[in-house]
Amino acid sequence: MEFEQVYDLYFRDVYRYILKLSGSEHVAEEITSDTFFKALRSIGKFRGSCDMRVWLCQIAKNRYYTYLRKEKHTTPLEELPVSVGSADTPEELIGAREEARQIQAILHDLPEPYREVFMWRVYAELSYKQIGELFAKSDNWACVTYHRARNMIKNRLEDSNNEK
Repeated sequence: MEFEQVYDLYFRDVYRYILKLSGSEHVAEEITSDTFFKALRSIGKFRGSCDMRVWLCQIAKNRYYTYLRKEKHTTPLEELPVSVGSADTPEELIGAREEARQIQAILHDLPEPYREVFMWRVYAELSYKQIGELFAKSDNWACVTYHRARNMIKNRLEDSNNEK
């Protein structure tokens, strides 16, 4: 497959994944571009042991984490992505942003592999089979790990809300 075909086929997936991670179109564009540049330079290292999309998203995730370390990036509360349709009033919008911030903080504190599996499933929309391949585990392992991560997030969010 020509690299141009790879780009055309997977650009949207990589961009959406980084957009969901970062919440910023500018960052998503920058990281996606950097991802494909790095992939082009490293295409000879791709062994085909996983799906091309998984490989590209792994590169994108690593590039994003490198970006965060370099920028010591913190997302201001007002920039957190929130679905406008989910909030009818300014108070609801503020509440939704606060909940998004709480979920980001909880997700950041999740132990591995729960955080990674959750991010691959939710942000990259990978199948359990693809996640299992990424970790050299079964798709059942990926499914169980994802649901445990979801429950951890839910429980920590409930605990946080009960403290208020």
